[in-house]
Amino acid sequence: MLKFKTIKTIIIVLLFVTTAKAQLVNDLSWRNLIYKSSPTWYASDEAKAIAENVLLYQRDNGCWPKNILMHLPLSEKEKKELIASKSTLKDCTIDNGATSQEMIFLSKLYQQNPDERYKKAFLSGLNYLLEAQYENGGWPQFYPLKKGYSSHITYNDDAMINVLNLLKDIKLQNKPISIRPSDELLQKIEIAINKGIDCILKTQYLQNGIPTSWCAQHNEFTLLPEAARSFELASLSGGESAKIVLFLMAIENPSNKVITAVNNAVAWFEKTKITNLKEELIVDEKGKVIEKIMIPSQNEKPIWARFMELENNKPIFCDRDGIKKETIAEITLERRLGYAWYVNAPQKVLDIYEKWKLKNVIKKPNDETNLVVALDGSGDFTSIQEAIDQSRAFPYDRITIFIKNGIYKEKIKIHEWNTNITLLGESKEKTIITFDDYFNKMGLGRNSTFYTYTLLVQADDTVLKNLTIENSSGEIGQAVALSVTSNRVGVINCNLLGNQDTLYATGTGKQYYKDCYIEGTTDFIFGSATAFFENCQIHSKKDSYITAASTPKDTHFGYVFKNCKLTANEQIRKVYLGRPWRNYAKTVFLNCELGSHILPEGWHNWSKPEAEKTTFYAEYESRGEGANSKARVNWSYQLSKRDVKNYTIQNILGENESNKKWYEKL
Repeated sequence: MLKFKTIKTIIIVLLFVTTAKAQLVNDLSWRNLIYKSSPTWYASDEAKAIAENVLLYQRDNGCWPKNILMHLPLSEKEKKELIASKSTLKDCTIDNGATSQEMIFLSKLYQQNPDERYKKAFLSGLNYLLEAQYENGGWPQFYPLKKGYSSHITYNDDAMINVLNLLKDIKLQNKPISIRPSDELLQKIEIAINKGIDCILKTQYLQNGIPTSWCAQHNEFTLLPEAARSFELASLSGGESAKIVLFLMAIENPSNKVITAVNNAVAWFEKTKITNLKEELIVDEKGKVIEKIMIPSQNEKPIWARFMELENNKPIFCDRDGIKKETIAEITLERRLGYAWYVNAPQKVLDIYEKWKLKNVIKKPNDETNLVVALDGSGDFTSIQEAIDQSRAFPYDRITIFIKNGIYKEKIKIHEWNTNITLLGESKEKTIITFDDYFNKMGLGRNSTFYTYTLLVQADDTVLKNLTIENSSGEIGQAVALSVTSNRVGVINCNLLGNQDTLYATGTGKQYYKDCYIEGTTDFIFGSATAFFENCQIHSKKDSYITAASTPKDTHFGYVFKNCKLTANEQIRKVYLGRPWRNYAKTVFLNCELGSHILPEGWHNWSKPEAEKTTFYAEYESRGEGANSKARVNWSYQLSKRDVKNYTIQNILGENESNKKWYEKL
């Protein structure tokens, strides 16, 4: 039997060990405790005790606040305060690892201790992350949203990438995930990941037309770089961009668009690396850092500036006054020491890039003249723009891009070199291309209208067929759905949806619109092209003007509508057939059915009396309640049978003997 003194000694030793162990846990940062603790520790009573704190800190909507040392003991008073504050959501965030790291803690804990409370809290956190995602695929720093920069899409401190990595691990059931959500939630996770990837690709910054890297935060509407705190200006990030690229490189079977984004980012990392500079810290006699300086030094390991100019990649530094400086020496000591102005994270990308590149090359379809786009990955591409960009320039044979049913939220450009291309939808009603740019959103001055397009056609010999093309911004000013600036373009069996300025049919070329539905409010068919509209429904959504032609002087034909039906919303009663955007506007309606919404006078001079002498506005055999030839303005025309013989499709759209009937091949 042990003597009493010996027993007392053992108890004292055990108490010392237990206390020391508790102090060790308390001295660890919360993040280190989550990621560096062993699986056996997660089975301990200590881990379960900390879990009670984690459950207390979780808010009613599933989130957690940031920068909380949740492993520290709580008093009874603190516990009561946390219970009372569960409905307070103002500090709900993904910043500094919040919410993601607590979910990982609970997952590791659940694997060792299958307590249903841990699972419930984990799934509540998952629902919070899914709810917080913007429709464009980004995540704000705080949700519910707070005013200021925290509502921007937040790559800063890897906030959005932390969420995407967690969602990917949940989807694939990678370690340390031990909780499997329902099939319905797994589907939502897959959609969220795909939207997140799409957001990353769309926010990659174009510098003189070349994709580069990312800003720490991007505007949630325009997707453009934005400033955050006063010393964090809108710039290109050497740090956050690295984690973004590493996430893209981890995607299994990446699309051509992802591969291209990685290749471009790596090229930017190579271009911006600094190898002739090193950081030196100066310390006092007590070992405290009192200064940080950058010293020129040859053949150093690469570093990158944390912030670089959007226009030229020049490193920038800033104090809390928000004034940009060129060197770290120009900012105050507090900011020099209190922020990481140089990073080495891009080196992790460069270290694995060559091996990654060997396995991930741009995929060429088996048939380069017949491509398939499908959102579900069953085609050659998941993005229409990607299919266009990977098509041969100036091809001899027509390239047909078949687009499967789906809603494609893309801003698409068919470049001047993408000639002889056809976008063929699976069905007009279900193959939808949509975007939501509008005049004030673009912020590019008086000509912002021309940048608002959802689909821009700059290439000759383009065909659009069986598609819905929509500007979804709403009645918010000028917002183009389809912009066509080129020659010999056919738009067949398409819905063109929008409000003001829906269709910009312009340029000096010939355009053919057949069996289309075109809607809008003001001037919703406008521009300078020679355009023939046949068997189309032209639908007015507001008392306003249908056309605003800007036909060049001496052009034989402007806009010609044949066998079209003009309709309107039920309450619409005062619509003009057109007004002259430019003084030589030409617009003619042949054998069209005009609804009662068309005003008796028919045409408007845009308050330019001189335009009445130079415009050519005419009709032939209009019918319906809106057909009122006797009441039309006296400077418009009613064509005779002899006049109308000149308005054949051959005369309007033909060019020369060799391609006179290009429109018959559509």
